[in-house]
Amino acid sequence: MAAPWAVLRQCPLLLPQNREGTAYEGFLTAQGRDFHVRILLPMDFQLKNARIECSWHLKKILHGYQHILKQRLHSCPDLVSFLVELKTVMEIALKNTPELHIPRPPEYYSCLVRDIEILGWNKVAYVDTGLTTVKLKAEDSCGRQHLITLKLNAKYPTEPPDCLVDFPVQFAVSWMPQNSLIDIHSQFLAALESLKEFWDAMDEIDGNTWVLEPENPTRSATTRRIAIGSNVSVNIEVDPRHPNMLPECYFLGADHVVNPLRIKLNNNMHLWDPEISLLQNLKDVLEIDFPSRAVLEKSDFTKDCGICYAYRLDGTIPDQVCDDPRCGQPFHQACLYEWLQGLPSSRQSFNVIFGECPYCNKPLTLKSSMKKL
Repeated sequence: MAAPWAVLRQCPLLLPQNREGTAYEGFLTAQGRDFHVRILLPMDFQLKNARIECSWHLKKILHGYQHILKQRLHSCPDLVSFLVELKTVMEIALKNTPELHIPRPPEYYSCLVRDIEILGWNKVAYVDTGLTTVKLKAEDSCGRQHLITLKLNAKYPTEPPDCLVDFPVQFAVSWMPQNSLIDIHSQFLAALESLKEFWDAMDEIDGNTWVLEPENPTRSATTRRIAIGSNVSVNIEVDPRHPNMLPECYFLGADHVVNPLRIKLNNNMHLWDPEISLLQNLKDVLEIDFPSRAVLEKSDFTKDCGICYAYRLDGTIPDQVCDDPRCGQPFHQACLYEWLQGLPSSRQSFNVIFGECPYCNKPLTLKSSMKKL
């Protein structure tokens, strides 16, 4: 499974559509042009069973390359790798495809320019030279800046444009033929206000704690991995519709450190108060103060993997820690799994592998799905 932020890093206009990371929709750029695509993954994230949907224009361009794409779906290890391959195939196909431009009627341009003038050019962040892509900007009540990308087809305004937003929930435009860009902008503003509490909660966390992952969170990101101490963190999954409710929490670190935190969470869960902020609730329930950004540096929590000697590996950071308090060496899940597999003394039972810490020889247990027991 590829992390949503890794997908966004490779394809900034392709956004996750659900919390499970099984649906992505947006645009892929090739030869300076954007093409609408939708990628649907099965729950087991097997790429060979993924469904790729695209506009008729892109489908026509990729005609004759389907066998290559099917082969890539079977051979690529994750979605990010496949997207790199897909963009390469698109580049090649576009170079070998005659221009498929369909002239738009004069009414299209006059209508679009009129709509922009009524809306106000001060709300327009970008318009491409072909007047087919428009980016509108808006500010929510807390002063946060947001963009909505509109891809207009030749039948605008009879048919609505495709809308791309950086939201944690799906954004669907209510549209009728008599509607215009003003209606989209109004619906965009209303959606921004509906997500105000979610972004307030996430901004408070980002501004007052050390967030280890994602490194540069987008507005659509619902997870945060927050540093608690050296080699100890909590990963939270926040419901964007109910941001002040108790989030899903997953602790990472040595058992002797995280087990007391799990006990506190279970014992104090009844104290959770949706009337106070998410961050304050986490502090109260876990009975901790998160390390302050004013006192400590991020480097205090970013210890390199004891096997590959790097902090980031394919977008992931070390989240497996030796349970011996005298050792406490962190490792990437992938690095530790490969290390344990290579040990002559290690043994495996079904999907669980047993071995020893590379540093102190304390017994270690790891699932082959790379999640610690």
